[in-house]
Amino acid sequence: MRTPAEFEERLARYLYERSEEGRAVRVGEKETSEQAEIVRRYADLFSREQLEALREVEDAAVGEERELLYRLRKTCEGGLVSAALVEKEDELENRLLAERVTFRGDEMPLRNAQAQLAVLPSYGDREELGELQADASARFNPDRLELIAAGEALSAELSRIADPVERNEEEKGISLHELSAALKAASDDATLSFAALRERWFEKLLGADRDDIPSSFHTSYMRRLSPLESTYTKERATEVCLATLTELGFDLAAKSNIKLDLDDRPQKSPRACVIASDPPSVVHLITRAQGGLHDYQAFLHEAGHALHYGGVDASLPYTFRRISRDHALTEIYSYIVEAISREAGWHARHFDLSDEQAAENAEATVFLEALLYRRYEAKLRYELGFWSRFASDGGTPAGYEEFLTEATGIRYRRDGYLSDMDAGFYSADYLRAWIRSAQLRRHLIDTVGEDWWRNPQTGELLSDLFRQGTKLSSEEVAARLGYDPLDTAPLLGEIAV
Repeated sequence: MRTPAEFEERLARYLYERSEEGRAVRVGEKETSEQAEIVRRYADLFSREQLEALREVEDAAVGEERELLYRLRKTCEGGLVSAALVEKEDELENRLLAERVTFRGDEMPLRNAQAQLAVLPSYGDREELGELQADASARFNPDRLELIAAGEALSAELSRIADPVERNEEEKGISLHELSAALKAASDDATLSFAALRERWFEKLLGADRDDIPSSFHTSYMRRLSPLESTYTKERATEVCLATLTELGFDLAAKSNIKLDLDDRPQKSPRACVIASDPPSVVHLITRAQGGLHDYQAFLHEAGHALHYGGVDASLPYTFRRISRDHALTEIYSYIVEAISREAGWHARHFDLSDEQAAENAEATVFLEALLYRRYEAKLRYELGFWSRFASDGGTPAGYEEFLTEATGIRYRRDGYLSDMDAGFYSADYLRAWIRSAQLRRHLIDTVGEDWWRNPQTGELLSDLFRQGTKLSSEEVAARLGYDPLDTAPLLGEIAV
């Protein structure tokens, strides 16, 4: 048995090694994942006896100490689940990495096929490759569902909360049903505005010969704003994004603790991310540029994460530097930095556009933001149903295709329901961050001014929040800004134009 302090110290080493291993596989430096070996080396860290010891100390604690111990105890629960499943997870990950898709006579890794959907100029080619990669991915659904079921059974046992929705509400400290209701109301209020935006930008981005309800295979192409590729070139993405951050007072290139990986590799995941291996001293920012505005948005989004973790007060306990109850807090900071790309002035400033053209391009980003918001709102409704039924039906796609297609006007395949599911109701965390970042943007406009996106006062305000590490909840940030956590008025002001 370890004391909480001893457990926290060894936990830091364990999470560092797992983060670095995950990074190496994600960026294509390694062809196989060896997470199972790391878990074996730290087998002494997670045990049911250690979990009960942490629970006992937590029950006797109060205030901030109790919160820290709660997070350590939940991490121990997660470690026990990981230890039980890691070999199967590694096996599935390695099979996904090995999976190949043949398109027009060329064989490519599945992940590369998924990345290619963002850059293929032909609507028909995207349809064909999209179906091929979706078929290949869906073949892994039985394995995904087996892992989900095994993880759910263990989590229920270890947490002593059988219902998965109730368990996640306890962890996040919110009502998922109340959140979903508020988000659905906001989505409904923006439907007419979104329908007009959708028709205009479907025409511009997909052309007149598109299907009435295009498939989701075209989403990454639209997010890239590929017809505007000549303006938002792959080559300028790093330069412009670094200059954007510098105006806020953040010299990202000079921060040795934030390590940039911007290279393009065949096995590198097309999804940008930040891996905070040991904040604030080791934080990785990873993107895979392919050309188009999405490169800039992805860089700014991940820069928000990196600046948060890289700006944490190093004197905080490890738990409050690295471990949060959920992901809703750090997503606020990624969203607010990415929101700069929706400012017409930013487009005019960095791309030599007329005010009219800059406003039109900024409108495209608003359309994409509204599209993603509606997708995630529908996804949360689906996941609430999935987990509410899970004990009785074992997990089905009922509602996935219907909810997402109706909300977005884009056709989603029924069998994509598992590859699209993140653990721990991450969709709810994204959506809470959507509400909060809109509140934060309104606060910045009111306190800093309309030029908040290029004003160093914004950087100072954000830095004060970054220093708090992971201590705050998303709802506590709302209170600091003077908002009710479910006040969606600022969000509607951004997406219902």
